[in-house]
Amino acid sequence: MHTRKQVRGTYGFTLVELLVVIAIIGVLVGLLLPAVQAAREAARRMSCSNNFKQIGLAIHNYHSAYDQIPIHGAGTQTGPQDIWAARNDSSNRRLSFLVGLMPFMEQQALWEQISNPSIGRTDGNLSAVRGVVGNPWPAMGPTPEEINYIPWFTNIVALRCPSDPGVGLPALGRTNYVACFGDSCYDGRDGALFVRKASSGGTYPYSETQAFATASRAKNRGMFQPHNVTRFRDVLDGLSNTIAAGEIATDLGDRDIRTIGYAHPGTENSLRNNPSHCLDQSFIDPARPQFWVTGSTYGTQLFAEIEGRGYRWADYLPNFGCFYTMLPPNSETCGRSATSTTLGSTSSRHQGGAHVLMGDGAVKFITDSIEAGDRRARMVTEGGSGTYASGSISPYGLWGALGTRASKEVIKEQI
Repeated sequence: MHTRKQVRGTYGFTLVELLVVIAIIGVLVGLLLPAVQAAREAARRMSCSNNFKQIGLAIHNYHSAYDQIPIHGAGTQTGPQDIWAARNDSSNRRLSFLVGLMPFMEQQALWEQISNPSIGRTDGNLSAVRGVVGNPWPAMGPTPEEINYIPWFTNIVALRCPSDPGVGLPALGRTNYVACFGDSCYDGRDGALFVRKASSGGTYPYSETQAFATASRAKNRGMFQPHNVTRFRDVLDGLSNTIAAGEIATDLGDRDIRTIGYAHPGTENSLRNNPSHCLDQSFIDPARPQFWVTGSTYGTQLFAEIEGRGYRWADYLPNFGCFYTMLPPNSETCGRSATSTTLGSTSSRHQGGAHVLMGDGAVKFITDSIEAGDRRARMVTEGGSGTYASGSISPYGLWGALGTRASKEVIKEQI
């Protein structure tokens, strides 16, 4: 008679039981994955905030050393030329405030490369720099679009938000942190300097003129001003009530309204009189409101592919180096060109808003729903009248008030 042997401790599972277990595991993973992703984004957002705090600390250390914050629009110049012109023999007063902060952000080695003449090139060709054999790049470098100048091509980890995936060409060294220029983008590249060519009546070295200085005082109301010196004592609204810098998302080549500008066919006055000009002209895709509309105008009305937001950490020009407190965070970028009038707000890959750096070094997260007044109100500029006259309070509500340094708006809530 045959008997079945039983082995103690061994059991078999039916196919149904295995499928049930796998299904339970799948459900648990599905429930846990969003929480894991949220935790990762929270960590990236905290890292982004810490990067910004380091920039704030660097600004304060710079002010302690030089009794001013770094100039946005600094650098060398050689001969009369347009301020937006590309130069290999000087930086043409085109350098952003971030360049001056390098020694205060543990980037001394990079600063040494910038502040001294060098022959290094990204293409390795040392035979003909600027067309002259053996002639090095000048101290403080060429203008910031020069791809063969190693410092301008360098990506600095402290200037990048971990949530932003943008990498590589056509950008040079990317940045997610830019200066606050206040609440008026009209002729945003122009400060008090007369920067036209000698053939147009320009001078060398660049010098202030009464007309440019008057216009600059009326419209350049942020903590940073193009080519001008700002000291903490100039921030009459208080450092804790004034934005110094803001976060922007860098362009990914996907026609995102936040990261690539739309070159509207009007004049500078079109945007000056209505900051929502691009929205009102139906340039935004109604089916995909985060993207510009496609069609026959695509490629001619958008800024060039090398002119995405955040593409040049060293460039002061409005498209690359600043933002305005007019339209709320994550609004569209609209302008006449990347080198002149460009209205860009803060933006980010975080959910619902973006970081800003206050003048006292605090980092705040500003939501897209911040009170921003009338987004179609005329900008405060020279020649404005009534509520838009020089010295008026910002027409862009709390958001505009935070961007101006000395307009004496009262902020009632804790930001």
